Amino acid sequence: AGARRGTRAESVRVRREGRAEEDGYSSGLIPGVRASADARRLAQEIAFSAVRLNVLDIEPPGLYGEAQALASSDLERASWICFLLAYLAPLEGQDPFAGVREVLEQAPTLSFEGPLPTLEGVALGPRSSHVPGRGADTLVAYRQWVERSSQPASQASALVGDASWSAERRFERLLERLTLPGLGRAGRYELLVTLGRLGLFELHAGSLHLAATGPSTGEDPATVAAKRVFGIGDPLLLDRRAGALAEAVGVPVEALDLALFNWGSAQRASAGVAEPDVADGVLERAEAALGI
Repeated sequence: AGARRGTRAESVRVRREGRAEEDGYSSGLIPGVRASADARRLAQEIAFSAVRLNVLDIEPPGLYGEAQALASSDLERASWICFLLAYLAPLEGQDPFAGVREVLEQAPTLSFEGPLPTLEGVALGPRSSHVPGRGADTLVAYRQWVERSSQPASQASALVGDASWSAERRFERLLERLTLPGLGRAGRYELLVTLGRLGLFELHAGSLHLAATGPSTGEDPATVAAKRVFGIGDPLLLDRRAGALAEAVGVPVEALDLALFNWGSAQRASAGVAEPDVADGVLERAEAALGI
């Protein structure tokens, strides 16, 4: 299925509607889930997301691979590609990077002079933070942040921050500093995960940071799903329970970000990675941890 212009792309398949019927299922790891079908689906999404992270580590596809290849020769362009991938999000269908490539044709790298693309009519992926009608506002805000954060202005310097920071501290501080108009937690989190996984910067997620909402971006879908899964509303407790789940399954905690988004959605967002074979026993570990 192709993307509609200026809207979020439609998925190639609808997967489910609403919650499954309660059947007495119970797990201390996911106390909000009362149906074994919902638990099984969560295990599947955790496995998919974890394998996607491995793909980004080992053989990143499309623009992810191009950004990684550029890291040593043109870190500015590589960083810009990653920002657009996180902000606009890969599409579903045959050409997941079409929307981002269209913008890159207009702006191959982040320009510190002149106008930035308005993004009018650009196809958006299901995890996009961009709202049609905002124009270039968020791109301008990102450029201004880079200019404030580095002299001379460069994404490379801005995204390093303090060279003394640990990878986990850098992730946490940049997630906070990148709180820009129109760039919600999902976009910021995905950007930093991508930059770290592709090896552009030393970044490591210590938690889901579900309290890190942005201005006027609405409720974060992964946070909404986490509240349902963990049966609690406090973001700090949600982060703790997410960490416990990730540890029990044996996956990086950042794998739960896309997993929760997909679990709470009507269809899976493939996030630029074709359906991979779930290897290394990830699905089996997830199902065992959840008791299904």
